[in-house]
Amino acid sequence: MNGLFANIVWGDIGQATLDTLVMLGASLALTVALGIPLGVLLFLTADGQLAQSRGLNRLIGVLVNILRSVPFVILLIVMIPLTLLIMGTSLGVAGAIPPLVVGAAPFYARLVEGALREVPRVTIEATQAMGASRLQIVVKALLPEALPGLISGATVTAVALVSFTAMAGVVGAGGLGDLAIRYGYQRFQTDVMLVTVALMVLLVQLLQFAGDRLARHFDHR
Repeated sequence: MNGLFANIVWGDIGQATLDTLVMLGASLALTVALGIPLGVLLFLTADGQLAQSRGLNRLIGVLVNILRSVPFVILLIVMIPLTLLIMGTSLGVAGAIPPLVVGAAPFYARLVEGALREVPRVTIEATQAMGASRLQIVVKALLPEALPGLISGATVTAVALVSFTAMAGVVGAGGLGDLAIRYGYQRFQTDVMLVTVALMVLLVQLLQFAGDRLARHFDHR
């Protein structure tokens, strides 16, 4: 067993796992906080919706699509000046969070828009008939009805963020991805690579399991 894991420093593995969890938790929270309003705006300004505005909808849609189309590794590099301005560093966990959010928020916004489209039109019309304002319709009808879809979308986004945190290791962001690149790839330490990959697979499985359970809990159909 010692020979099999000769290059493993479990303290480093533990710290890298903690760094990955911090990056994931912080970036997911900010992604949801930005993605839900953006997705709601995309939905409301679409044709036939409560705040129809083709110009605004197309503008937001183009911006979202541009950000979604940029490969994350390139986004990491392009955002270095902005990351330095916001966080004071482009390295480590703090330096990874802004590009993680910018890369994931547009993706989640589209999932939010899709979840809102699944809400029956009759639900919106019934809420309007009771004299609800647009804000009340969103808060009391649209979001509660779409909650299972929002949770499922957040789960998909969280899984994507796990892979993003691994790619962030390319620019020294820390975490399991950084450990896999520096030791597993650059120093040919296969045991380090296998352990880091196994931990990331386990993390993805746990996220998917928890997300599915939570979505089913709020799905009353």
